[in-house]
Amino acid sequence: MDKHLRLKLAIQKSGRLTDNSLDLLVRCGLKYSRGKDQLLCFGENMPLDVLLVRDDDIPDLVQEDVCDLGIVGQNVVEEKRLAFEARGISPLFDVVTTLDYGRCRLCIAVPDGQPYQGAASLAGKRIATTYPNILTRWLRDRGVEAQVVTLSGAVEIAPRLGRADLICDLVSTGNTLTANHLREAETVLESQAVVIRTPKPIAPEKRDWLHRLLARVDGVQQVKESKYIMLHAPREALPMIARLLPGSEHPTIVPLEGTDEKVAVHAVCRENVFWETLEALKAAGASAILVLPVEKMLP
Repeated sequence: MDKHLRLKLAIQKSGRLTDNSLDLLVRCGLKYSRGKDQLLCFGENMPLDVLLVRDDDIPDLVQEDVCDLGIVGQNVVEEKRLAFEARGISPLFDVVTTLDYGRCRLCIAVPDGQPYQGAASLAGKRIATTYPNILTRWLRDRGVEAQVVTLSGAVEIAPRLGRADLICDLVSTGNTLTANHLREAETVLESQAVVIRTPKPIAPEKRDWLHRLLARVDGVQQVKESKYIMLHAPREALPMIARLLPGSEHPTIVPLEGTDEKVAVHAVCRENVFWETLEALKAAGASAILVLPVEKMLP
């Protein structure tokens, strides 16, 4: 196939989103080979090339129509969007779906022992961050005037170096803050991985595969915690058993050969199925309960 008719998707080349993003694509059916430079994955069974790049570059690649799609953190998308708007440029990328990994938060963090009484206490302070646009908007929305110190990395050591009074940085576990004698004070932005796409018209030859890929992503997302439950149940217990099935819409009821009193119940449960759920089903009259993982699902 002509290389110009292949979809291009950008993901983080190394970091907390990389493995999950590649795993998502594999679960969507992609088989790929990796180039010698390890920066390009060539789809062998789909017209899809995966570019592995710096996460900060992903919105730019979609903005410039180099890539049709990107997987990146909401924090990066929002920072880039605000940066473009500050320059009078309309952002040319849309968030099309939110993914269930890469969760973190952009937080105000203060040195241990330093008091924090809300956003107003930041007035006149120096705040180090790699997200100056998000932080500036957050301060402006609260009517706080503070000095935003933009750093490209190692934000957590800025207070100890005397470059800032406190920081605004990404937090997932909080271990890095603890190691640097900092504590979370307030959340500025909740973030997780998202899929972005160009709003520009896409060639008809690529459009079908783009829609198919996004539908597969949604299908993988839907079954992440889903389980398929099969059980036998007395007919009179069906209303109670249907209420006990977590996240299920309408279970399938199948007659059992040789009996009118019991039926088979099949259901996709879109929530975690705990042992307590199975015990409650058994207490309601269910038997032969079987729980299976769901690999794929299209609505």
